[in-house]
Amino acid sequence: MYRCGTACWLAVVLLFSPSLVLAQDTEAAQAEQKAERLEESVVSGDIDAHDGEPITRSEAQAVDPDGGAPLDDPLTCLARTLYWEAKGQGANEMEAVANVVLNRLASKNFPDSVCAVVQDGSEQGSCQFSWWCDGRPDHVVEDGPYETAKEVARRTLNGDLDDRTRGALFFHHRGVSPGWSRTFTRTAETREFLFYAPAEGEM
Repeated sequence: MYRCGTACWLAVVLLFSPSLVLAQDTEAAQAEQKAERLEESVVSGDIDAHDGEPITRSEAQAVDPDGGAPLDDPLTCLARTLYWEAKGQGANEMEAVANVVLNRLASKNFPDSVCAVVQDGSEQGSCQFSWWCDGRPDHVVEDGPYETAKEVARRTLNGDLDDRTRGALFFHHRGVSPGWSRTFTRTAETREFLFYAPAEGEM
């Protein structure tokens, strides 16, 4: 009986690696296309009526596997935001931050793409999401939290999350007290963050 040694198994892995990479690239492309359609449905206000295919878990995980891809698609921009804003806090905190991003995307007062929402204010040097212009590298450094962030991003874009922030458009960590927080109505709080929305007619 023939036994496959180390060199043999290495040859098998190398033989099938291109097909595995191709499959992953295909899944990533499908996820990005679905995410863009879902993004458009949020902007148009028709997310509940969206009849396209949802992003699958494996598709979402195939996007930006190394955490260093350009921020040019909704799923990557949202996942990287959740990672950097709440990577040490777990899925619940990430979900609440995701609610804010989606609420802004649906608001006429903010840009009409996830990436533009995340990068909003960078031209003036006052980013709405601090990680985007804090001068530090934006590459992911912890795989586990990033996998969680991509799963939360997937569920968010699929419309599978309840809005635990009650329509919040702003939030901050409990450890800071920005001046703007006194002018808005607090709508919700989590262990780490406080969430706010402007009063009717304020924006």
